[in-house]
This record gives sequence, C-alpha cells and structure tokens, in this order.
Amino acid sequence: MKRVLAIILGGGAGTRLYPLTKLRAKPAVPLAGKYRLIDIPVSNCINSEIFKIYVLTQFNSASLNRHIARTYNFSGFTEGFVEVLAAQQTPENLSWFQGTADAVRQYLWLFEEWGVDEYLILSGDHLYRMDYRLFIQRHRETGADITLSVIPIDERRASDFGLMKIDQSGRVIDFSEKPKGDALKKMAVDTTILGLDKSQAEQQPYIASMGIYIFKRDVLIKLLKDATERTDFGKEIIPDSANDYNIQAYLFDGYWEDIGTIEAFYNANLALTKQPRPPFSFYDEHAPIYTRARYLPPSKLLDCHVTQSIVSEGCILKNCRIENSVLGVRSRIEAGCVIQDSLIMGADFYQPFAERQSDCDHRSIPVGIGANTTIRRAIIDKNTHIGCDVQIVNKDNVQEAERENQGFYIRNGIVVVLKNAVIPDGTII
Repeated sequence: MKRVLAIILGGGAGTRLYPLTKLRAKPAVPLAGKYRLIDIPVSNCINSEIFKIYVLTQFNSASLNRHIARTYNFSGFTEGFVEVLAAQQTPENLSWFQGTADAVRQYLWLFEEWGVDEYLILSGDHLYRMDYRLFIQRHRETGADITLSVIPIDERRASDFGLMKIDQSGRVIDFSEKPKGDALKKMAVDTTILGLDKSQAEQQPYIASMGIYIFKRDVLIKLLKDATERTDFGKEIIPDSANDYNIQAYLFDGYWEDIGTIEAFYNANLALTKQPRPPFSFYDEHAPIYTRARYLPPSKLLDCHVTQSIVSEGCILKNCRIENSVLGVRSRIEAGCVIQDSLIMGADFYQPFAERQSDCDHRSIPVGIGANTTIRRAIIDKNTHIGCDVQIVNKDNVQEAERENQGFYIRNGIVVVLKNAVIPDGTII
C-alpha cells in the first residue's frame, strides 16, 4: 500500500447540508457525537495501511485544517501525512474547482511528484467501513485501468443513483445516470458475477457507483490532461472512458450511506442508537474510527432517564429525559428537559461554573439547553444558547423554512438550530 496515494474529495459548498456547512467545510461536520465526517475515509485509509492522504476542499476550510492538524500526526519515521489542499489561484488555473475531476486536475502537479502506482479517489461525506486493500487487490488482479467500488441495490432505490452494466468478466460496459422506467429495466445485471448469492442477486439486480475509484497513475494523468473540459469523474471522465479503458467493478456488500443531505445525515446519526445492532458500529477493535483526542472528563448524569441514546464524553445532564438521541461532547442539559429523536452536537468549550445549577433569571443565556425545554426531531448545532421553557417541536409540521435571523432552519421537517445561535426563554418553534 506504500505505492498508493489517497485523495479525499471534500465537496463543494455543501448546499445540501446547509446550514450545518454555513461555518465549516462539509468534511468537518460533526458526526455521532464526537467524530467528524472526514474521520471516516481517513480512518479507512489508516486501517488499510494507506498513509499518504490529501483532502481537497474549497469552502470554510479553517475548522477542517484545525481538526486534521490536531488529530493525524504520523511518526517522523514514515512518509505518512494527512494534508488539506484548498482551492487556490495559479497562473494555469484562475478559477475555483469546477467539479471532482477538476479539483484533482488542479493539484495534479503535486500528485505526480509521488512515486506511486495508483491514485485512490474517495468522497468525504459517506458513512461506511471498508478495507481498501481488498479493493486495490481486485484492481491489480484484473489488470484494470480504473476500478469503481459499487453496491448492489434493489429496484426501489435504483433510480436515485448512477447505475452501470457489466459483462461476464466484471468489466463495466454501460452507464446510466438515475434512470427510470424502461431505461431502468435495461440496467439490470446478474450480480452473482460480483459474488452475491442467487437470492441476493434476484433482490438486488442493479449496481450503483459509490463514488470511490482507483486509477492507474498514468491513466488518471492522461485522462485529466487530455480532456480539460471534463470536470466530473462520475458523469464525464469515467463514462467517456468505458470504450477505451478496462473499467472494472468491485462489489462492496456492507453498510454504506451517502450522508450529503440534512435528512440522510439526521437518519444516519439516529440509526446509531438502534438496538440490538445498529447498521454501522463504532465499536470495532480491528478497524477503529479515529478522531481528535480531547482528554475530557467523564459524563455526569444526575437523576436522569436515558433510553436508546448515545452520550459523548464531558456531558452534564441534570434530572432530564433523553430518548433515541445523540448527545455530542460537552453537552449541558438542565433539569426538566425532554430530548427526543434529536442530535445535540454539544460545545467546543465549557463556560465557567458549568456544573452549577443554571437558574432562569439570567442576564445572558449560557451555552447548553436551559431548564424545562423540550426538543423533538431536531439537530442542535454546536455552542448554541437555548433558554428555559423553549419548545423546539415544529408544532405546525412545517417541511421547509429559513429563519436565519431567528437562529434556525427547517429541512424535511427537521429543525436545525444554527451554530452559536441564541434562542430566548419561552421560544416556540
């Protein structure tokens, strides 16, 4: 794996995840209470013994830079690194990244300096655990120029993805972007070729791209230099190469979720609380997910009722009820609160006297959730100041709303309270 260079695409402005991306790059969005999205592909690389990792981004990269600098420091005895590359103007490129392929093209001069055999292209907003060594082994065994990681899917979800057809050798011979009707039926394939058993193959007769690719070094360089007008891997570079290059499909038959929208992000986080087995687990000793070590005190629960929830370290909970929710680091929940089906991202710091009972006769609302507040089906971003007797319940069942001046948005019926927002006592949302 020393001959592999990983390139993680940090995405564009993250409009589908807005307002969580208002003040941070998409890969820096908090996940599962204590992680960030970028920790998933970086941890998969480390567990696969791939230690040369670049992260490409162009929006709000300060928090991403800070997280990576504090988290991933390899020994001085290796060539290992995790480095953020932000979009920049050069004499050759005066514009922002125009797409996934264009982002890689603009830094190709840097990637070419490494004496590697393959470039592994990854996405920064997926939740999955994958051993890239098996992926790369398949790429080398088939002599492929490009190998795509694919998932088998059923007919119900197939139209949401870019689909592909393969021949008997596993070579990709056709692509179709989100087909419907008869066009969808034509994309059905025999997925037993890729290793599924017969019953699975009947239930899942389509294969969809995961947006994870491995290129031979020379092939990627040639494709990017020869077709400078093509800016996207999935829509242009790879489909246009099918006739001239050996493009193989590698089947990934594990949990994988694209969490690029507010609804998908919310559902993926809350799914972690499911029992007896959540679809994705952070409790795997052989393939851990790494993140920044914060050295926080243990969480303190004072006369609380907590069911089917995740409580991160450094939290202070007082005489409250927490159901089917995820609480991030340094969350402070005061007495009388009810938190249901919600993601509370916590805080980046403690205020003085954080353990003291907070009364409701305050001059300024402290960081955390004030007394007698009810929160249902919501995402509360970091460092929010939520007062006493607040109701965040979407009482009118609004599906979409933008109330930035009031400190919140509503996406797919989910209330999203902005980072650093102040919600006064008695507010009803």
